[in-house]
Amino acid sequence: MVNQRKRDLGHLALVLLVITGLNFLFSTFFFRIDFTKEKRYTLSPVTQKILHNLQEDIQVTVYLQGDLPAGFRRLKNATQDILVDFKAYSKGNFQVDWIDPLSGDSKTQEKTFQDLISKGIEPTFLSIKTEDGLTQKNIFPEALITYNGKQMVVKLLQTRSGSSPEEVLNNSIQNLEYAFISTLKKISSGGKPRIGFTEGHHELSDLQLNDAMKSLSDGYEVGRVNLKTISLQGLDGLRLLVIPKPDQAFTEAEKYKIDYFVMHGGRVLWALDKVSAELDSLRGSSTQYAFPKDLNLDDILFKYGIRINDDLIADMNCAQIPIRVGSVGGQAQMQLVPWLFYPIFVPISKHPLVKNLDGIRGEFASTLDTIATKNVHKEIILTSSPFSKKLSAPALLSLQMVEQEPDPKAFQSTPKPVGILLEGSFASDFKNRPVPNDITTPASIPFTSKKTKMIVISDGDILKNQVSGADGSAFPLGYDRYTHQQFGNKSFLLNMADYLTDDSDLIQLRNKEIKLRLLDRARIRDEKSLWQAFNMGLPLFLLLIFVLLQQYYRKRKYTS
Repeated sequence: MVNQRKRDLGHLALVLLVITGLNFLFSTFFFRIDFTKEKRYTLSPVTQKILHNLQEDIQVTVYLQGDLPAGFRRLKNATQDILVDFKAYSKGNFQVDWIDPLSGDSKTQEKTFQDLISKGIEPTFLSIKTEDGLTQKNIFPEALITYNGKQMVVKLLQTRSGSSPEEVLNNSIQNLEYAFISTLKKISSGGKPRIGFTEGHHELSDLQLNDAMKSLSDGYEVGRVNLKTISLQGLDGLRLLVIPKPDQAFTEAEKYKIDYFVMHGGRVLWALDKVSAELDSLRGSSTQYAFPKDLNLDDILFKYGIRINDDLIADMNCAQIPIRVGSVGGQAQMQLVPWLFYPIFVPISKHPLVKNLDGIRGEFASTLDTIATKNVHKEIILTSSPFSKKLSAPALLSLQMVEQEPDPKAFQSTPKPVGILLEGSFASDFKNRPVPNDITTPASIPFTSKKTKMIVISDGDILKNQVSGADGSAFPLGYDRYTHQQFGNKSFLLNMADYLTDDSDLIQLRNKEIKLRLLDRARIRDEKSLWQAFNMGLPLFLLLIFVLLQQYYRKRKYTS
């Protein structure tokens, strides 16, 4: 009896020792086995590397807290899960705080709201169904990252018009890793990359670029660059050069500076209008001839592998413009009508630059052609709809076109490229050419560039925000003040900036996809009673079988 007791105590001590050792081992070495098909709970190697290299303390404050609807609770839980993973992989002190902005009395809430808005954290207004009807609720689906004395906002909710609430939340959840880690990378880098918007050729004004530059300023140093006066050494300090809808020709000296920038690894975003056409001119004269622009950029773009054609795209998938249709009591009567030359580009490419983006609003876009060039990979990222056609310039435009019902058969065609990504080593446009006279201190330009990348968009208005006619203030980029619809122009610009300035392939995280496995609502409606009876009857049936078997077993055992 004593020996049996000793053996039992020995086994118990061994089990406790093994459990203690396993707990110590698991607390020292972090690992996870992810059985999901899309690896939704596994951080990418890029994310793990960035987190491991963070040296300073990280403070993440999440404002998605409080009494939330079911969908936002799911977003909150996904945010909590990914922040737990971030903490496990980071070396420093990773602290997460959850704050409910709606806590406290009305004065406290108002003060909290003002503090959050001053930091760039804006509420989302929801209409929630209750027993008493609809109630309005403010929710803050944002987080604030503090690192080494700097702060940046992370937007957790990725809105997309035309998508169901389930799709919006699912897209937001699958974008969480990219949203957090891209912000962490920007805030932890030695300094913000510099982005220069060119000026001096009647490009978009500061007011027209107000929201574009303001949105980029969260993660970059943004300013205007005059190619006439900037030195070659000044260009070396730029990471990205943006050419936003110039209206005057570039000189050979300015093209030389652009070529120098590209040959030394600089990145360029070309947003060009090849045909001169403006809606304001049409409103004044009702008709207008659209002529090709001479920007003196055809040769350098051709050398890099792109040609912008002298035409305009008319697309049945288009935005609306207000047209005066009459007058009542001295007041002009306006009506919104589709305008074929304001196409809405719905991304169909799977490239992370445009994945999950909303439609992108354009104005008077042209088509693009690619040129065979060595060592340069080209990928179409933006196209017109399959119901579009092109008009060769010069072309006569008239507002009376809105009165004509377009024939879908006449517009049916293949989608036309309007945005192309180029990556690789580009040939210099000034190979075997003399240095322009205006270049007083020429520098050596290699015949072939370092590996770099650029994007060509055949519509400069993609970067332009609308301006209020009442007070001259700028609307958000992509916002249509007539239809009150928000398009994806701002997200597209931010994605292009992230992709062109980053070499860690961080934007590949946007390829992460979490599939929605929703129930078949039609089948639920048709088979509702069957499955209710099955779920209620099966447990009772199994319980009855168990009771009968038990009775049978007891009867045989005690009567034998």
